[in-house]
Amino acid sequence: MTIQDLAPYLRRLVVVLLVSIAAVVVISEGSLRLQGGSVARAPETVELVIPAGTAAQVKAGEEPPGIPDEMVFVLGDVLLVRNLDVVTHTLGPLLIPPESTASLPLDYSDNFALTCSFKPTKYLGLDVREPTTLGTRLLALAFAVPPTAAMLYIYSLLSFPINKPEDDAAAGGEKAG
Repeated sequence: MTIQDLAPYLRRLVVVLLVSIAAVVVISEGSLRLQGGSVARAPETVELVIPAGTAAQVKAGEEPPGIPDEMVFVLGDVLLVRNLDVVTHTLGPLLIPPESTASLPLDYSDNFALTCSFKPTKYLGLDVREPTTLGTRLLALAFAVPPTAAMLYIYSLLSFPINKPEDDAAAGGEKAG
């Protein structure tokens, strides 16, 4: 088998590889955009403010304004809790006296349900995720492109077989005879 015999297969492989890269990039980046990009950032300090009057609202069974049920963080973030209420509040291991702050470093990724005194449900959900960086995005491409290309290449060969020149000559010779 010569290089000329392999040329149509190699051309198709290059085309399929380029199509696979484009398809995987579109799907991967589209998924990232649909997530809202909440984890495609560097670690930072995120502030959570407990507003004045929160203890009274919680005691009445009301949801204090501005405090979410769940929060999403990136590994390495620091949660800074600022208590503007007149009562000492807790969040997991933090004790936050009135008119003060406390911080919680988020050093490993996990889903946390921390007990807290400033929610009627008595817990706050924290979702700490690995950050999505250029390196992790390229790694995703490196894992997704080869199997996608292999599948599309085999499918293309089965659906659209490559005609060899000797097959064309043989088919032409049979028709003439």
